[in-house]
Amino acid sequence: MHPAEASHGDLGMIAHGDVVIAISNSGETEEILKLIPFFKRFNLAIISMTGDKNSTIARLSNVNIDISVREEACPLGIAPTSSTTATLAMGDALAVVLLNERGFRTEDFASFHPGGALGKRYFVTVSDLMYTEDSLPIITAEAQMTEAIVVISSKRLGIAIVTDEDRRILGVITDGDLRRGIEKWGSECFKMDALSIMTKYPKTIAEEELALKALSIMEEYSITTLIIPDKSGRAKGVVHIHDIIKKGIV
Repeated sequence: MHPAEASHGDLGMIAHGDVVIAISNSGETEEILKLIPFFKRFNLAIISMTGDKNSTIARLSNVNIDISVREEACPLGIAPTSSTTATLAMGDALAVVLLNERGFRTEDFASFHPGGALGKRYFVTVSDLMYTEDSLPIITAEAQMTEAIVVISSKRLGIAIVTDEDRRILGVITDGDLRRGIEKWGSECFKMDALSIMTKYPKTIAEEELALKALSIMEEYSITTLIIPDKSGRAKGVVHIHDIIKKGIV
């Protein structure tokens, strides 16, 4: 709130329980001094940031923070330069302390900042990007590798999820598993079942987790997909690194 506009209606933004942070390098800014009686009448706590700890505003405040500087960076020593930088730094310091004291979490940040690159990083969840239902590359444990190859190619996610009859996740077959199978068994690999080739205990992630966390897991294990199970361990979805990148999360 600009102090010059406060007396013309902007004071209506202030409510009981608010804390006022009054910023004045001289500590004698007339527009702020005129507002202090109003703040006092509503029992508002006043934190002042001044360049003179003995100034009027400093003395009338509940707490004064000294932001004085030895000299301004301006060649003439007149224009606010060093003092404005000190004010910004102290404001950031107060904000960080308040974040810690309130236990402000990443999820809270996302709720209040859904837009832009930062919002995407801390607002978009796995469920927003995952493939589900008919898009899932699912095969049974008894399926031959020829079927696995068809599923991997047709679903275009680079994997086939191996499940039991109840769709509970048993493992995963990737392009890498296929190459290693051919290297080990040659053409016989194509006659083998999925259970013999698959990698057990594939990496998974809950659908409510942030897409940013999914990306972190992918980078840690050098993989491109994560499987999303439901609460019973059944395959519910798949998230691919390409979709995370397209969303602008990195």
